[in-house]
Amino acid sequence: MDLFEAAGRDVSGTPRVRADAPLAVRMRPANVEEVLGQEHLLRPGSPLRRLVEGQQPGAVPPTSVVLWGPPGTGKTTLAYLMATAADRRFVELSAVTAGVKDVRAVIEDARRRLAGGGQETVLFVDEVHRFSKTQQDALLPSVENRLVTLVAATTENPSFSVISPLLSRSLLLTLRPLEPEDVAALVQRALDDPRGLDGAYTLADDAAAHLLRLVGPDARKALTVLEAAAGTAHEVGETEISLTSVERAVDIAAVRYDRDGDQHYDVASAFIKSMRGSDVDAALHYLARMLTAGEDPRFVARRIVIAASEEVGMADPSALATAVSAFQAVSFIGMPEARIVLAQAVVHVATAPKSNASYTAINAAMADVAAGKGGAVPFHLRDAHYSGAKRLGHGQDYVYAHDTPHGVATQTYAPEGLEEARYYEPTGRGFEAQVGPRLARIRQILDGGAKD
Repeated sequence: MDLFEAAGRDVSGTPRVRADAPLAVRMRPANVEEVLGQEHLLRPGSPLRRLVEGQQPGAVPPTSVVLWGPPGTGKTTLAYLMATAADRRFVELSAVTAGVKDVRAVIEDARRRLAGGGQETVLFVDEVHRFSKTQQDALLPSVENRLVTLVAATTENPSFSVISPLLSRSLLLTLRPLEPEDVAALVQRALDDPRGLDGAYTLADDAAAHLLRLVGPDARKALTVLEAAAGTAHEVGETEISLTSVERAVDIAAVRYDRDGDQHYDVASAFIKSMRGSDVDAALHYLARMLTAGEDPRFVARRIVIAASEEVGMADPSALATAVSAFQAVSFIGMPEARIVLAQAVVHVATAPKSNASYTAINAAMADVAAGKGGAVPFHLRDAHYSGAKRLGHGQDYVYAHDTPHGVATQTYAPEGLEEARYYEPTGRGFEAQVGPRLARIRQILDGGAKD
């Protein structure tokens, strides 16, 4: 028995919500205005808006759509809103349990209804990525001929999980992860709305902050945790949902970490200094602490990229490649899987040989520039490609490095006054143990000291 079986369905096939249904089900938006975080898809006149509001007389029929987005962003909600359109019949299939026989039965029923002048059918397929190729193929003729308007929901990239012919016959719409303020507004609505807790409980500020950190952008999870916490508060006779109630409900202690206060900066500082100090275990602890507290994983990834250059540098040049790759991966993967990528990057940076020679080199060079040191660019290095440049002496006596035996030409590159400046001084650690002797030889050649 599903959540709606006892309550039945209305004439359009839309499930009626039972009074004892979970809070997340009872609080599904009743109209477009209650949908949060997906304004980009619900502009007036947009295909999704037309599906949700119902087709007006003489309007162009809406196309089938594939809704792609993270869990708890409103894919099922939008499907149920489409079901409220008076001129459509709503049929729902779950790709977890439905087979080709079920798909064909829905299509045949839709064909008979249209032939008899009946309602248009909206077919909602949840988790369509779980359909096999054969099951997805069975949808093609009905979608192409508009026997049904397909609304397919998936959390997987449709480019890999939905067959190309079905994608080409549908409009792909991407749902965005909800922002914290969207989830907070939804939680407050659930506290106040008669469909929800109807004002019976309040939510303490620290409890709200912990709840938002726990659930991230998942609206369904937020309402599930809120309902569990309200139940915990009820058991102890309280009308305020406290931090303790939330902790007991989900069995996860609140991390003492204020994203906007001192803890944010203290933990981030400890994280960076642990990587610098090569204490990989401490660095992983602070990583876990930040992520558990709901810190933006992109913030963490940026700190790792900086550390890869500032703390490791040329002692292990591959650390920067790992860190940048981690940042890119985190940007399109998100939590919770992003924790694995970040951990790998932290381990690389923390265990790599350390050198801040590149960091100190650029600081010293910028200090000289800020102090006004350095004259004009030497004439032989100046641009000689424009008309009249050679007449001014630009490029004269320039030696092309690749034409020399060493690939290093004996000539002056630094501006006047900085010919003897030495900014980069490699350490003897890691890869810089090889860079040091090579650099010494290069500088000897540049100064005219080559013997061969």
